[in-house]
Amino acid sequence: MEQFIEFFNANKEMIFIVILMVFVGVEVIGRVPAVLHTPLMSGANAIHGVVIIGAIIVMLHSDPSDYLALSLGTIAVFLGTLNVVGGFVVTDRMLEMFKKKK
Repeated sequence: MEQFIEFFNANKEMIFIVILMVFVGVEVIGRVPAVLHTPLMSGANAIHGVVIIGAIIVMLHSDPSDYLALSLGTIAVFLGTLNVVGGFVVTDRMLEMFKKKK
């Protein structure tokens, strides 16, 4: 418990910024019209390539005996890849709706 308190005290500003970003994000997304949700989310999913690159960098710099960091990095790469692929699939389906039918 003392480690948690030390971590919180050392990163207090960063934790508050993340909490503020969550509230701002909810407000911004909540005010987007329903028509724009699909393109917005497909673009956001495609941006998750940054998550993949970040997870790979963290895994490269972690200790090979730190199984927690390696397993969390592997899960992050896997889920980030699923999100990127899903974003491109949704974008492709959305663009298919605007093509003329034969």
